[in-house]
Amino acid sequence: MPDCLFCAIAAETIPATRVLATDRVLAFRDISPQAPTHVLVIPREHYPDVAALAAGDAALLHEVMTQAHQVAVAEGIGSSGYRVVFNTGRDGGQEVPHVHAHVLGGRSLTWPPG
Repeated sequence: MPDCLFCAIAAETIPATRVLATDRVLAFRDISPQAPTHVLVIPREHYPDVAALAAGDAALLHEVMTQAHQVAVAEGIGSSGYRVVFNTGRDGGQEVPHVHAHVLGGRSLTWPPG
């Protein structure tokens, strides 16, 4: 997609702080972190949301999830716990129309806080 921010990051025409990368998946730090660890995991191929990815390439969705776990391990939160979140659609809080998993951790994420 020519105007997709995450496609440009995947193509390395826009810089990002990479955490992990494969031929099909890229993980990079969120520019507005909501937790001490906040990494985005995206497929390099464009899918607008997780529903489209699940319908279009289940193996790639599996790889995104596998890489999300690898990010947690690499960031040192694999044992203490972490959250993987897909925001889908406007009402779901999705801001960039390219499927991405948020890997969050490094502090307690229980609700309510405290």
